[in-house]
Amino acid sequence: MAATRLELNLMRLLSRCEALAAERRDPEEWRLEKYVAALEDMLRELKKQSSKPAPELLNEYSRKVDFLKGLLEAEKLSSSMEKALANQFLAPGRTPTTAKERTPATKTVHLQTKARCTGQMRSELLGTVCSVLLLLCCCCFTDCPGCLTSDEKQSAVELDAVLQHHQDVQEKLAEEMLSLARSLKNNTLAAQNVIKQDNQTLSHSLRMADQNFEKLKDESDRLEQHAKKSVDWLLWIMLIVVCFIFISMILFIRIFPKLK
Repeated sequence: MAATRLELNLMRLLSRCEALAAERRDPEEWRLEKYVAALEDMLRELKKQSSKPAPELLNEYSRKVDFLKGLLEAEKLSSSMEKALANQFLAPGRTPTTAKERTPATKTVHLQTKARCTGQMRSELLGTVCSVLLLLCCCCFTDCPGCLTSDEKQSAVELDAVLQHHQDVQEKLAEEMLSLARSLKNNTLAAQNVIKQDNQTLSHSLRMADQNFEKLKDESDRLEQHAKKSVDWLLWIMLIVVCFIFISMILFIRIFPKLK
């Protein structure tokens, strides 16, 4: 079935959004967010049409739009660790949007974003290590009284505050990761129970189907035997009637001879 005008416009805008997402954007860039909102509206309209695409194609469009939306939400997070964690849960598209693409553009964007977040985390980690080294140096100077000036003491206090902030952020992220792990475990157990119940229901249905098939087979055999018996009786009755008529005709001819 040929693509409608709305579907063609959605594909063009989706390809444009994927190209924008692959570029390095300014924090004040607003076009991608507006384009993604327009994609959501077009996708809803496309699902309402009578001549809508196949369900697999609609699911692929929804998957790519959700990926772009999640990418924008991840970029709004404050720390690089939160961004990297949010990017891990994003699911890029499985098929290319245009015929010119060899691999899906959303998959390429996903890899670039993960690499960018990893680089930012590495930079923050190096900055934290440098801060710790400076703090150790300051602590060594504090061991000898009168070695630190007021500015150095202020810097040490600021370093303590920075380290405490990083520790709080790490603890918060660890708690969020534990919460996500518990939620994932609970969802997995719930899905396992649902699958187990479905398997039990399916096994029961298969047993009932086998029993019904055996009963149907027995009834078919009985019906076939009954049909054969009725045919045999009818055949014998017809043979008896034919023989009776034949004998009656012979007797009739013998009793009533031909007139001369």
